[in-house]
Amino acid sequence: MTRPTDAPEDTVSPKTAAALRAAMTRLFEGRPQRTDGRLTKENLYKEAQVSRATMNRAQAVLAEWDAHIAAHGKATPGEAKRDAAIADLKKRLTTKTQECTLLEKKLKAAHAAIAALYHDNEALRQQLNRDVSTTVTPIRPRGPHSRQ
Repeated sequence: MTRPTDAPEDTVSPKTAAALRAAMTRLFEGRPQRTDGRLTKENLYKEAQVSRATMNRAQAVLAEWDAHIAAHGKATPGEAKRDAAIADLKKRLTTKTQECTLLEKKLKAAHAAIAALYHDNEALRQQLNRDVSTTVTPIRPRGPHSRQ
C-alpha cells in the first residue's frame, strides 16, 4: 500500500503503532485500562505503555488522534454526560433564580401594602378615639315589652 507523499509516516514498529491505536480506541470508547480516561496525549502513551518519545515518532497515529479530537472534541463519553447534566442544572438554576427574583419582588410589594394598611388602620383608630364622645347614652327599648 502506498501513502500519499504528504501523509505522515510512523517511525515506530507495527507492534507499537498497533498498541497506540488500541489505546486510542479504548480512550475514545471510554474504556481505559491504565489511565483516568481523559483524552490527552499523556494518557495515550500511558495507555499504550510506551514512552512519550516513542508516541511522538508515531506520526500517523498522532495524525489520527488529532483528526478525531478535531472532529469529536476532547470530551469522553462520561465527560459528555457530565457536561450535559451541568448544562441542565445551569438552566434549572437560571429558571429558579428568576422565580426567586419574581417572588422577592412580590414579597416586597406585599410588605409595602401591609405597611400602608397598618398605618391607615392606626390612623382610623386614632380618629375613632377622637370622635367618640365620653358619655354613652343607652338606648331604651320602647313598646309593650319595655320596662318603664
